[in-house]
Amino acid sequence: MSLNNLKATSVHAPEAFISALKELLNVRDLADPSEQIEIAGADPFYKTPFKIGESVAAAQTMLGIAANDLWELQHGKRQRLSLDVGHAAAALRTVDYTRKQNKEGQYVGVPSSDMMKKMLTTTQPWPTKDGKWFLPHLNLPSLTPKVLGVLKCEHSVEGVSSSVKQWEGEALEQAIADANACGGLIRKPAEWLAHPQGRYLSTVPVIEIRKVRDGAPRPIASATRPLDGVRALDLTRILAGPIAGRTLAEHGADVLMVTAPHLPQVEEHVRDTSHGKRSCFLDFEISKQAEIFRDLVATADVVIDGYRPGALTKKGFGREQLFDLCPGLVHLSVSCFGSGGPFKDRAGWEQIAQAVTGICHTHGEAVGAGQPQLVTAPMCDYLTGYMGAIGVMLALARRAKEGGSYEVNVSLCQSAMFIQRQGLLDEFESAPGSLTSAELEKLYVKTNTSNHGQMLTLGPVLKMSETTPRWASPTPNFGLDAPAWRST
Repeated sequence: MSLNNLKATSVHAPEAFISALKELLNVRDLADPSEQIEIAGADPFYKTPFKIGESVAAAQTMLGIAANDLWELQHGKRQRLSLDVGHAAAALRTVDYTRKQNKEGQYVGVPSSDMMKKMLTTTQPWPTKDGKWFLPHLNLPSLTPKVLGVLKCEHSVEGVSSSVKQWEGEALEQAIADANACGGLIRKPAEWLAHPQGRYLSTVPVIEIRKVRDGAPRPIASATRPLDGVRALDLTRILAGPIAGRTLAEHGADVLMVTAPHLPQVEEHVRDTSHGKRSCFLDFEISKQAEIFRDLVATADVVIDGYRPGALTKKGFGREQLFDLCPGLVHLSVSCFGSGGPFKDRAGWEQIAQAVTGICHTHGEAVGAGQPQLVTAPMCDYLTGYMGAIGVMLALARRAKEGGSYEVNVSLCQSAMFIQRQGLLDEFESAPGSLTSAELEKLYVKTNTSNHGQMLTLGPVLKMSETTPRWASPTPNFGLDAPAWRST
């Protein structure tokens, strides 16, 4: 495979960027793309040995290529793409750059919620009785009591750390899983690849796309944006799934978030991952509301599912049930551990993926922490969201040409492994870690929201020559939109 139209502002395009993009192009399984691609910058951006910026920039570029596949079906031509590695890396920390206008008209940072601050103090690697390290995940009010019930302690640094110390690592990991809670044993990269779950993930692509049913092709009508006319139901919460939905909205899709009032959320994540979408409440336990959702599915193109594996099947909305409701549907599953293997039914988060796959071990060792340490940028979450959007767009292009229904699988652990496959940096102490004021000026998008006032947020970083990704609307009032598709 060649990338003859790739250009870089430096003499050579970054090595990890090329490697990562080639892996993603293999998922596309088509002739080499012909568009002009311009890439600027290189790693390091964050103070870590991992080539996060180049890996994420490759995924962003692949988003442009997938969007171009749809654009070419509509208009018979492809657009030029451009991207800066540093901008792609910085976009993983949108929450750090979000600014809210105060009473004096100044834009100031928005503090994290108390819940998130507390979570960050305890969702960390702690030593176990047998000399290993374990990371318990204490985040949502619905999940934290399950972890504390296993540990039999209060939610504090002292309580959690001392309780973890009483357990052997693998026994604690199993006990947490048995309680349907979240936690992970810190493993070295080689240990993960030797583990049955790591071995399974090594046998499947980073983005799994599978045609599961036959059906008539659905040609794509000429439109002003690559995903105009595409209807997507976003059933996800907290980062990876919402990022997939937000990315589809950036290219013109009508993305409707569906959740219920009783389901817990993290306010800052809802705020920063909901641009371009609409938001409605539907409680699947209420028959009339479940019927409304069935009607939405019947006329949808995409469903994004981030529930624990099997959870929606019990409610009548499992993957096969959705295909019955809507032949030709593209179903995206966003999980922690992937589509198979012994851990496939376990729930997990960014920190769990970093823990089990070797990220924590390698990063802590490289920065001289003397123990495993998390990378602060939620690279697995964002990258998984981008991977999901890539898979959806590639599946939509296949549906347009050959018809059928499709399942797409992406996972946090696969994304962690993808980043590790791009190699490590020898020197990263000089990494900037954040954007300059001048860079921010170019990337900021001003939005007028009814629930947060006027805000500045980092806009989409991928540039396309004719349909630059953008959000058609600001982050919505949570749950206040009608459960209906946008009028055309």
